[in-house]
Amino acid sequence: MVTTKEPVLPLTDALVRLAHLVQQVFAEVSREHDLTPQQAQLLCLLMRGPVGMTELTRSLHLEKSSLTGLVDRAEKRGLVARCRDSRDRRACRIALTCDGARVAVLAHEGVTERLEALMGELPEEHRDLLTTAISGLVAEHTTHPIRLPSDATDLPG
Repeated sequence: MVTTKEPVLPLTDALVRLAHLVQQVFAEVSREHDLTPQQAQLLCLLMRGPVGMTELTRSLHLEKSSLTGLVDRAEKRGLVARCRDSRDRRACRIALTCDGARVAVLAHEGVTERLEALMGELPEEHRDLLTTAISGLVAEHTTHPIRLPSDATDLPG
């Protein structure tokens, strides 16, 4: 069992701190490759192949105009290219260039290595529990996205 000198945090506090830690890792690795964290996320998402703009807006949680600007900047740097969607001539898909693929692999490996290092000597059974819990949360959110109120007047009470 893992013991700690710090008091155990409530689950939500622990999740928020973990999210900040992961964001910090992304930011550090991104800087090392002269990327913004959003550019690194974009490149990592494209590692499996070209992706349509609509899917990217959902995956990156960006408005269409923000995604367009992100893709424009990455395209200007030669990291991505727009290509026509073979199923819909009006749509385009975003693909990595050779340089973009190289940077994506480096960024992905950098994030993975740092997150592995953060796990330190966490026992295998704790890793398994954490993996199962996180995978379940992600799967549930993917199939049933959380709908937040659009403004404070929508809150109950």
